[in-house]
Amino acid sequence: MTEAAAGITEKRITVGEGAGAREIAIVHRAARKKTSGPALVWLGGYRSDMSGTKAVELDALAGELGLAAIRFDYSGHGISGGAFRDGTISRWLEEALAVLHDIGPKRVVLVGSSMGGWITLRLVQELRKRKAAPKVEGIVLIAPAPDFTAELIEPNLTEAERRSLAERGYFEELSEYGPEPNMYTRDLIEDGRRNLVLSGIIETGCPVTILQGMKDPDVPCSHALKLVEFLPADDVVLTLIRDGDHRLSRPQDIEKLKAAVRALILHDQNLG
Repeated sequence: MTEAAAGITEKRITVGEGAGAREIAIVHRAARKKTSGPALVWLGGYRSDMSGTKAVELDALAGELGLAAIRFDYSGHGISGGAFRDGTISRWLEEALAVLHDIGPKRVVLVGSSMGGWITLRLVQELRKRKAAPKVEGIVLIAPAPDFTAELIEPNLTEAERRSLAERGYFEELSEYGPEPNMYTRDLIEDGRRNLVLSGIIETGCPVTILQGMKDPDVPCSHALKLVEFLPADDVVLTLIRDGDHRLSRPQDIEKLKAAVRALILHDQNLG
């Protein structure tokens, strides 16, 4: 079956104006006509893109369930425009909001991986301020990294990295996930302080499932436990995967992701 026959369309939208304008690539799977369930929305991690294993598997699950699915690449990621170096949490959040506004789903389940978990939580906060926003029916967070710039990067900066940030506006470190080094900019870190979520009660108004590997070298499981403390009003399920790494992309991890999404869909149907 072709993508068109499966109801999958690719498009680009422009976000921002003037020098700040960038083209954002979107892949949208339409729901089957008789399906009234929520759209599954993928929010990827730092330097990841919508063609990754988890994103593709989530899209396939939507097709299996007859649900809509929305994937997109942040600016500077994947096939979207814009420079990665210009990226900040505020900028990528603006793009996530623009994508949802363009597609216009009425109800969504948000699935955020790593940094995408931070953007997911900020997205919920912003959507709750808007009258015509889609209703968030559930959230799945995979190795979530909310506030990672303030919580995980800044406290561990070396003197050389601090000097590089001050003099060059960025520093780089080797990446375990590809040949290109990770770049962290001064703008990203300073903007991160304006988007902190682990500073008070986070009200999502929906069930939240967190999947966290206990052998994650990038985001320790203690970070997921800390996040749970800031979600006292929500129905939260935290699954610790004893041998899980940061990516959680093995077949057994993907099955846990699918099960978590299915459980939220079932929860939504039972409430309906």
